[in-house]
Amino acid sequence: MARSQKSSVTYTRMFVYMMVIILVAVVAVLQSLAFPSKIAFSSAHPPLGITFIEKASLIPEAPSFPLWVGKHSLLSDRSKFITSSTTQQTNIIDVAAQEFNEMLEYEEARIPLEDGSSNLVDRVNTTIMKSKNKNKKKEKMVMPPVYLSKMNQMLLQNRASYRSTRPLWYSVRDDEILAAKSEIENAPIITDDEQLYVPIYRNISMFKRSYELMEKMLKVYVYKEGDKPILHQPLLKGIYASEGWFMKLMESNNHFIVKDPGKAHLFYMPFSSCILRFHLYDPATHNRGLLEWYLRNYVHTIAAKYPFWNRTSGADHFLAACHDWAPSQTKLTMKHAIRALCSADLRNGFRLGKDVSLPQTPIRNPKRPLINLGGSPPRKRPTLAFFAGNTHGGLRLTLLEHWENKDPDMKIYGPAFRRASTNMTYVEHMKRSKYCICPRGYEVNSPRVVESIFYECVPVIIADNYVPPFFEVLNWEAFSVTVPEKDVSRLKEILVSIPEEKYLFLQKGVREVQKHFLWHNKPAKYDAFRMILHSIWFSRVFSI
Repeated sequence: MARSQKSSVTYTRMFVYMMVIILVAVVAVLQSLAFPSKIAFSSAHPPLGITFIEKASLIPEAPSFPLWVGKHSLLSDRSKFITSSTTQQTNIIDVAAQEFNEMLEYEEARIPLEDGSSNLVDRVNTTIMKSKNKNKKKEKMVMPPVYLSKMNQMLLQNRASYRSTRPLWYSVRDDEILAAKSEIENAPIITDDEQLYVPIYRNISMFKRSYELMEKMLKVYVYKEGDKPILHQPLLKGIYASEGWFMKLMESNNHFIVKDPGKAHLFYMPFSSCILRFHLYDPATHNRGLLEWYLRNYVHTIAAKYPFWNRTSGADHFLAACHDWAPSQTKLTMKHAIRALCSADLRNGFRLGKDVSLPQTPIRNPKRPLINLGGSPPRKRPTLAFFAGNTHGGLRLTLLEHWENKDPDMKIYGPAFRRASTNMTYVEHMKRSKYCICPRGYEVNSPRVVESIFYECVPVIIADNYVPPFFEVLNWEAFSVTVPEKDVSRLKEILVSIPEEKYLFLQKGVREVQKHFLWHNKPAKYDAFRMILHSIWFSRVFSI
């Protein structure tokens, strides 16, 4: 009797579930009939690695996506823009910003589930669950702090295990890269070099052979598509100038660039993440979706015009972006590409061994990028540690709480530094300090890391999960100090415990590694431009 009642309840529940599903499906069909032409992007050959909406699906509340972006309307060639009227502009920004986030959720719902199912019921249930969680605050992925020792292990593991997307068809360029990889792995052993200081490299033999092969054989194709100012217009001044200097020197380089894309090993997408942010972001909406939308459209354009993105899903393409928002702007559309990022945060999607850390170099005078280079010798640096800056993020507040005006050996200043009763400028302090404190701000990266090296001050990096520049070839423990964020209160204790002999070793390492972080109007051997390009080349070689 009990079994019969239980069976009856089960059948009743199944009947109710089926009725709900049928009702939802009917509503969806009616909506699709009422709005049959909801089109966002369309192409005969959509690019691989990203998903584009071609028509409305049978999912409830499938959003339409207007062919407008911020202040502009999108033309048929997907790369030209025209200015809209002021009235349209306000409405379009509000609608597009709201619907972009909905579109992303909608696209995710269309992708087959992990178990392979993609039927209507699964899609409806997925969409309903997303709708329920839509207004909940997203939590950041929580992971334990990763320090240099762990990063070293991760780099070796990722290099051994990571392989990019298998190409759809054969290219002789792949064979050339594989041959280069074999030569690098079997490079002749080097114990000394006239130009390179051995202790600052992980493996000087592999690095030197890899660099030689890059200069000898690497060919890069630079896409010409896209308009200024977001594309092809380098920003050469300020704290985000690295991406601009790389763009300028890459696009004008006759040694590495080829006009025939069929001869290229790598493909460069020359956009400015900084100009993208200031040109398209509308502070009134606080929505960054339009920036991602612009990049999706750009990728769609080059993928529709050329076959190369589709061949590898973008694995042989690369970008250089220094703005703090660049990781989030590129993590979906360009997730398979090699991303050279200033904000190299392992918590925020940075993949060690594929992505590369871009040095954040503040440029004050584009005509004289090396002005004030260097600093006092080790014996003439009376200050133990120096920091001056704004209180961006909680870590800097903690730093100031423990050390501002607390110890004469620790010259730690907050926003009031310029008004402080000191006879020295910011640069002069760096030139006369043994250690320069480089705490994270809102993001893990800080221009102070490169500034310290520029002024020959040993950088003290306080930023958990931060992958420092050129990590795949440089041994950062030979010219820097890393302090966990939790140990800020012990900062002086840690620095004082470093023996004088060790400090002199670190300071020599800073002077020797300095050439890798310098920008020249005409690229020089082993300078910042060629080191960034080498990091990208090295990533491709060991991921194919």
